[in-house]
Amino acid sequence: MTLSLPIDPQANELLARSPLALLLGMVLDQQVPMEKAFSSPYVLAQRLGHEPDAAELAGYDPEALVELFARPPALHRFPKAMAARVQEVCRTLVERYDGDPARLWSDVADGRELLRRVGELPGFGRQKAQIFVALLGKRFGITPDGWREAAGDYGDADAHRSVADVTDPESLRRVREFKQRMKAEAKAAKG
Repeated sequence: MTLSLPIDPQANELLARSPLALLLGMVLDQQVPMEKAFSSPYVLAQRLGHEPDAAELAGYDPEALVELFARPPALHRFPKAMAARVQEVCRTLVERYDGDPARLWSDVADGRELLRRVGELPGFGRQKAQIFVALLGKRFGITPDGWREAAGDYGDADAHRSVADVTDPESLRRVREFKQRMKAEAKAAKG
């Protein structure tokens, strides 16, 4: 069980071993393709010349961090906003979890507590938090009691709804089709 996206193998490897990289990929996973979001932690580490930790990013000069995010190719479609969001998330990790992102899930009593903790991070609404809980459970074996229920529909074993369900090109295609269907239905509902 691990995440396998069609990105640089070293970026996948970083996601597999670094809880911070995985979390930052999820932070960046909005309004850009998931491959872009989840490869950006690796590109950020390359630009820094090392893998950062949460304390380093929390204390980084905000303007310098924006410059790292904005340097072509930009790490996100909205480099200024997302550099600030990454910094906010890292500050929260430092304040609440001693800078260790794995502590978000390492000592939770159950899936509801995990969902609550993730949902308290800056930029994590309910849906994003549920997707991350599903990602942790399905791809990384982090399965506290009730995690599937906490993840909602994203926790379904046979779902193809999000990055949590991507294991190969076929599953990525099915996730993309699901997302396109949801967008079309939302657009049709608006009239």
